[in-house]
Amino acid sequence: MAAVMEAVLFASGEPLDIEKTSKALLVDKETIENVLSSIREKYNSDEHGIELLNLGGKYQFATKSKFAPQIRAVLSIKKNTPLSAAAFEVLAVVAYNQPVTKAFIEQVRGVDCSGVISTLCQRNLIEERGRLDLPGRPLLYCTTDNFLRCFELSSLDELPELPEKDVPPEKAADNEDVDGQMSLI
Repeated sequence: MAAVMEAVLFASGEPLDIEKTSKALLVDKETIENVLSSIREKYNSDEHGIELLNLGGKYQFATKSKFAPQIRAVLSIKKNTPLSAAAFEVLAVVAYNQPVTKAFIEQVRGVDCSGVISTLCQRNLIEERGRLDLPGRPLLYCTTDNFLRCFELSSLDELPELPEKDVPPEKAADNEDVDGQMSLI
């Protein structure tokens, strides 16, 4: 069964859903999960250049990030340009509040986000996921499996907690250093 799963994962190219896989192979979900767990353990060792990623309950083979420079050199892949601060802000708004509309993102940021949303969609970090049932039927945006892969997350539950908006005065006083300056919380 491990060999079958390795072959299916390799051939897929897209993250595999456990439910769909167990139905197609006529094997119970628990068996598939156990096999995937053993495959993941096997490929997490240093002797392998690939690993098995869990992307929100879907599984996919990927190269280990430490080999990115060698892969880029051999395949003549130019380094991706990094995301701008604005792109990270929009991505954070979408990740923590999804599904969201463009209007919601713009309300949070206070500026037009059309270009940034387009860029994030092109990079497959966010995607259109339906429409809101309101006048004008605005598009809803959510993060993608590629977002999870890029940020090495198994699910959105692994996102760090957001800091509290209002820090009570007694906590603010505790965060002052000797010079009376505020330090980071």
